[in-house]
Amino acid sequence: MITKMTTNQEEIIQIIDRASKELSLNTANFKEKSLKAISPNLSISKATEILVKNALENIDETNPNWTYLASRIYLEELYREAGDNRNYDANIRYGNFYDLIKTLTDRGVYATNIISKYSKVDIDFLAEQIDPKRDLLFDYLGLYTIATRYLATDHDKNIYELPQERWMVIAMYLMQDEDPQQRIQLAIEAYWALSNLYMTVATPTLTNAGKSHGQLSSCFIDTVDDSLQSIYDSNTDIAKLSKNGGGIGVYMGKIRSRGSAIKGYKGMSSGVVPWIKQLNNTAVNVDQLGTRKGAIAIYLDVWHLDIESFLDLKLNNGDDRMRAHDIFTGVSLPDLFMEQVDARGDWYLFDPHEVRQVMGYSLEDFYDEEKGSGQWRRRYDECVQSDQLTKRRVLAIDIMKRIMKSQLESGTPFMFYRDEVNRMNSNKHNGIIYCSNLCTEITQNQSPTEFIEEYIENDNTIVKKYKTGDYVVCNLSSINLGKAIPDNILERLIKIQVRMLDNVIDINTLPIKQTQLTNQKYRAIGLGTFGWHHLLALENIKWESDNAVQFADDLYEKIAYLTIKNSMELSKEKGSYPAFEGSSWSTGEYFAVKGYNDERWSTLQKQVEANGMRNGYLMAVAPNSTTSMIAGSTASIDPVFKPFYNEEKKDFKIPTTAPDLTHKTYDIYRRSAYIVDQRWSVRQNAARQKHIDQSISFNFYVPNTIRASVLLDLHLQAWKEGLKTTYYVRSTSNDVEECEWCES
Repeated sequence: MITKMTTNQEEIIQIIDRASKELSLNTANFKEKSLKAISPNLSISKATEILVKNALENIDETNPNWTYLASRIYLEELYREAGDNRNYDANIRYGNFYDLIKTLTDRGVYATNIISKYSKVDIDFLAEQIDPKRDLLFDYLGLYTIATRYLATDHDKNIYELPQERWMVIAMYLMQDEDPQQRIQLAIEAYWALSNLYMTVATPTLTNAGKSHGQLSSCFIDTVDDSLQSIYDSNTDIAKLSKNGGGIGVYMGKIRSRGSAIKGYKGMSSGVVPWIKQLNNTAVNVDQLGTRKGAIAIYLDVWHLDIESFLDLKLNNGDDRMRAHDIFTGVSLPDLFMEQVDARGDWYLFDPHEVRQVMGYSLEDFYDEEKGSGQWRRRYDECVQSDQLTKRRVLAIDIMKRIMKSQLESGTPFMFYRDEVNRMNSNKHNGIIYCSNLCTEITQNQSPTEFIEEYIENDNTIVKKYKTGDYVVCNLSSINLGKAIPDNILERLIKIQVRMLDNVIDINTLPIKQTQLTNQKYRAIGLGTFGWHHLLALENIKWESDNAVQFADDLYEKIAYLTIKNSMELSKEKGSYPAFEGSSWSTGEYFAVKGYNDERWSTLQKQVEANGMRNGYLMAVAPNSTTSMIAGSTASIDPVFKPFYNEEKKDFKIPTTAPDLTHKTYDIYRRSAYIVDQRWSVRQNAARQKHIDQSISFNFYVPNTIRASVLLDLHLQAWKEGLKTTYYVRSTSNDVEECEWCES
């Protein structure tokens, strides 16, 4: 139990003076107000709450540093709680690191790996590298988020671990299997990257690394086959992943449509909607670690006969028996569909089961190898011409209108441009990509797991045999552009970051076997970024400018070069991913398609061909909402909502300003999410997409009064400029000032 220490006025003043040191704040009125609010003999915890609340109330555009005063006051409370629970003097801030590890290991909170793989001498040496001053880098929102969600506690939720210890535990855990000769130095390097907030790891890694439960990967993608066995097996697998905190993308384009035949009996199938409703119930009932309902995105092809009912799933009106409000939707779009939308042409819908039966192939298993021509459109045309197939003709623009109606009402469906994704797939020699994940940044080979047989063994054991498919796993971390670029540490950072991500693959304990096999086959990672608007503000580059587009192009080419180089170097050290031979990496096609042909790139291409790649997929820009808050920067590649706003979650409402907000940066932040011309956002993303082998979580921000023609033009622009996916269409019902672009 925490000691109920009480406060006096002198102590309150000392707390404020310590917290305000070097913050250039006039605290006279703050002291006066706080002293009046804090009665004598109030517990120090209650006094801290009042001080934090008063500090937060002072935050506005002209006084952003009050967030650091609130953070430092709260930090002292964390030190007090940890000191009380661990029985050390809180004035020294951090207690004995080895004792912490041993205590939480003995209590079953930490995994035994750390204490079994690192000696006491190792741990004591690493403890000396912990720098409490780096706690001062947190603003209040960042510190509150990491303290209430991620620090290790005992089973009664008492604080034991402190922020710098969380960073060090993550670093040690991810480096546990490295060569003992370099393991300590690698852990120190990983701690440097994390503790300086130069990068963040994915939320599951941040939560679970070093702990005795939970996996480290963010999200997964399943491919469901057209059979009852596959549908129910998939539901069970998704439930297991959801229980362990994973977000899931599900491709259901192989499932037969409503009215399709079952065992030759025509008109018997109920289509995809009932199975989606079943997954909707799974999302609600099997929540993520008891903290929030499961997150499942379901993708369907735009030529599927059930596409119209699929697009209505999230609407708030109509037959509720045909709705699934708790899942997210995504639609898989070939180039030809977008061409027909643009030309206001016809579009045909098919039953995938009937196509397989009559035509002898699956339409979804092909794509257009070149823009404007390829196997997919040839086979689609064969299906259109066939008089043996059931088909329905619609106007492509009418399907697009339904897509946009749903987007303005629910934010979804997400858009997945399948031809561009597969053309740029670095492992197309080994499969096809049907859809993306929950957050639209992952594009990796997929295939369904196939049930083979079931038999009895030893009279009392039932054995089920499966041929495993490619079940995609996302292993993510992200660069904090707002800190890493100004400090010029990109080369050092990416070197350790790629190794950390690669190690997640081997350390991870995944709840279903297919994911483990796919993880080892491709060794896929997703190195991303956040803090783009933060960086533009620091560089004084306007969002709506050619400079911003060129800056994105140059920066992401540099990130790509360093990421590829370090994966190649890791391959020299540890071996290439098993599917490397025949990939675009091995043939040099990856570099040719990107136009990487100067001397630096040519040298790297030769090194890759000679030494292989450790990772088959490398880069992906995730949403990074929570982790960017911890790092005190802006989310992903998104613009801020406003220079000053309230960050609201289920359990808090915290006044927040854009990072490094000054009179110099204000003008860049002033053009915020619902004001900036989204056409410039598309151009920026086209520039960075060129260098990212996977995709980007890219949102459109629009008023809900946007004209349909303007939203349509945004989608057409995104497709024409080579974006692979788009995420939410985030619309606001509020009046949006200065929205000249959305009227044009």
